[in-house]
Amino acid sequence: MDIKTSVLKEGFLWGNSVSSMQTEGAWNEGGKGQSVYDVREATECASDWKVATDSYHRYREDFDLMQEMGMNCYRFQISWSRVNPLGDGGFNEEGIAFYDQFIDELINRGIEPCICLYHFDMPLHLAEKYNGFLDRHVVDAFVRYGEEMVKRFGHKVKYWLTLNEQNLYSTTKAFKYSGYLKGEQTLEELYTISHHVMMSHVRFSNYIKTNYPDCLVGGMLTYMEFYPLTSKPEDIFAARQLDEFLNHNLLEVFVNGFYSREVLAFMEKESLLHIFQEGDLAELAKVRNDFLAFSYYASHTVDASLIPDNTPVNYYWEKGYVKNPYLEASKDWGWQIDALGLRNILAKMSNRYKMPLFINENGIGVKEYWDGVNEIQDDYRIDYHKNHIQAMKDAVAFDGVDLIGYLGWGLIDILSSQGDMTKRYGMVYVNRENHDLKDLRRIPKKSFYWMRNTIESNGEEL
Repeated sequence: MDIKTSVLKEGFLWGNSVSSMQTEGAWNEGGKGQSVYDVREATECASDWKVATDSYHRYREDFDLMQEMGMNCYRFQISWSRVNPLGDGGFNEEGIAFYDQFIDELINRGIEPCICLYHFDMPLHLAEKYNGFLDRHVVDAFVRYGEEMVKRFGHKVKYWLTLNEQNLYSTTKAFKYSGYLKGEQTLEELYTISHHVMMSHVRFSNYIKTNYPDCLVGGMLTYMEFYPLTSKPEDIFAARQLDEFLNHNLLEVFVNGFYSREVLAFMEKESLLHIFQEGDLAELAKVRNDFLAFSYYASHTVDASLIPDNTPVNYYWEKGYVKNPYLEASKDWGWQIDALGLRNILAKMSNRYKMPLFINENGIGVKEYWDGVNEIQDDYRIDYHKNHIQAMKDAVAFDGVDLIGYLGWGLIDILSSQGDMTKRYGMVYVNRENHDLKDLRRIPKKSFYWMRNTIESNGEEL
């Protein structure tokens, strides 16, 4: 079937997605408290987080570039410690005023704000005193923070996300992203963090649905598409288990209000059900999110023969990951490029959950350097986004997917998740390196103009 006109709905959201610590800088300005990122020192291959791309001072310039590109949505993160320096103390009116103006500047440019409340940057006080989400107190603090933000901004922000890539808290990455600073990283601690993070999502979601019916709230995960290495039943079984534990266990809560039966059976076997407090499952049962958001960069492949007996499924990813021999990989970081995987995920989620879907992150990280004169010819980035947008369109046209929007990750260059400025996802170059801030100029790359044309045609012209 030849699609002659755009298959994407009118008002489809095209935009950019970022976190606060990878963009804002101004780590000690405006009454901001410290987060766990603010105390991380630079290394040979990574910057510290004190300046990032200085969007705290330059966000209007960035918004102008997004407007020029034709974007109509920006998913950003509120820095918890900027609006609440200790995480559970008094709120910082100067920080709140910053985001109030920030949101207005987006709206004035016709760009829909989408707020994410947490993207790994735990307030340092909560990390040091409570070990982050390992302690139930931090759940209460998060919900209090989230409720205050929607009270302040719910009248002009429609789209709300709770926690970025929430299923990472079902893996060992939980100990890196939850504010956890000390401990043995036990399986019980992993499941405690995972459940506490879920209760943070659930309690905020239920609050916003009850009190702000015009706002839309969604859970967000990084959909981990796992393929079996071979047709051996063991490989197929391991890939299915990973899908259940790392993807569907969360999605079932977001849509239906209950954890996976398979995950609960495992928790019972491991004597972990005591993690649930009285009333938790009843609170879960009330959840009905408005959309499902996810990030997607690459698919993964699992070889069951590499996984030792009695390994919890949560650790399969580390033990059994192998390269897929049928996929190309990005040249610098080896992420396997799989646009068809995006279509597959969209179709699976749509068929099983029958919910509007929202692609919140997609992109390719590449080492890039600007010579100070010539435009960066990033055809590899154009090819990546072109193929993934086409896969997205195919999912809508042929698979019946209800899709809200497509947000690229860091389409104005930002620090990578490891603090590495050489890993760039952007269609706009930010002129700084890891240890040389230079002038922080914004310079459009070739892909900037390609994306502008793509958005103008609502995805028709790729």
